[in-house]
Amino acid sequence: MAPSAVPTFRNRCRHPGGVGSPAVEAELRGRVRALLTGRLAPRDPNKAVTVMGAGSDDLESGRRYLAVLAEGGLSAPRWPVELGGMGLDADDAGIVAEELAQFEGADLYPFMVGIGLVGPTMIEHGTSEQLARWLPGIRDGSEIWCQLFSEPDAGSDLAGLTTRAVRDGDAWRVSGQKVWSSRAAYADWGLLLARSDPSLPKHAGITAFGLDMHAPGITVRPLRQMNGDTHFSEVFLDDVAVPDDDRIAEAGAGWNVAITTLAHERASIGGGWGAITREQLVALAAGCDPVTRDRLSRAAGDLEVTRFANLRAKAAARSGRPPGPEGSGAKLRNSEVLRRLSEVALDTLGADGMMGTGQWHTLFLTGPSFRIRGGTDEIQRNIIGERVLGLPREPRVDK
Repeated sequence: MAPSAVPTFRNRCRHPGGVGSPAVEAELRGRVRALLTGRLAPRDPNKAVTVMGAGSDDLESGRRYLAVLAEGGLSAPRWPVELGGMGLDADDAGIVAEELAQFEGADLYPFMVGIGLVGPTMIEHGTSEQLARWLPGIRDGSEIWCQLFSEPDAGSDLAGLTTRAVRDGDAWRVSGQKVWSSRAAYADWGLLLARSDPSLPKHAGITAFGLDMHAPGITVRPLRQMNGDTHFSEVFLDDVAVPDDDRIAEAGAGWNVAITTLAHERASIGGGWGAITREQLVALAAGCDPVTRDRLSRAAGDLEVTRFANLRAKAAARSGRPPGPEGSGAKLRNSEVLRRLSEVALDTLGADGMMGTGQWHTLFLTGPSFRIRGGTDEIQRNIIGERVLGLPREPRVDK
């Protein structure tokens, strides 16, 4: 994120010489700068950015960037040190983000399923052998992961999935279809949910696997979106052999793995869709009429509200609580504000905005997808209503 969009932590309670003290913060900042100075160029705040990979299929710049970060644990600062991270809490990881924002980065959209979802889920549910085998490639970008959850008839009702996994000695034979799988076209691995016991209630008979996307029997068909991207794909699984060593957690415990992953997904998406800088909003508003400037100011204010809400989520993480329903609220806010921001941007640019190929045009065409990716807005509202507002749960005929 850009310097203007990264939360700062200058109002934290501090104790001289202790955790969160100015001396400790200065040491951390100095360590990060020493790792990056001379290896990454200073950041240009006026440079165009991408939002969730929109309009970009560049993998190599992201790999080069992560290779630099991985050496000092900067690509996953909250992971344990023994697993290649820095072992930081949410506040100190925010300080690392502030320092990273001072340097030229890269579009990490292709790598975020691995870093933001699979890595944390694996740390909670994976074996020591799986952690040693999979986390290094996630951390340095050498292996890209996708998420194989949704199916044509199991999107919002994820537990209704029908992809089957049948035990066959030391392996499982998997058949079925997945859809809306971001990054699947170029992924090396997939986090797969499959039904391993159809005789059990639907939430109980699911098993999670790490799936080698190059295994025989896998067909990937990219789906072209209206913004020109092909980030989503259909994935067909035809009697794919998956070693039991690649099973994540116990057989039948896949729903717990899924819940962990989805919580991290909401927190990751809610944490920010991209780097919309203050400088870019000011440049967009130059010469606009008062009504348009007011619309832009409202969008900037909403972005600031989101920043403060993210600080509250970080405070909850500091207390040791896992990601919760606040991620759903952040996801809703971000999807709405970026949709409205792209609309006012194109209104401001006029014909140039509609006919061009710049970042605002791409953001506008990407905007509708914000409401369905990472869990639909309707599902997020259900989560907030039930878990935050205490409203009665919707009738469930399947439970």
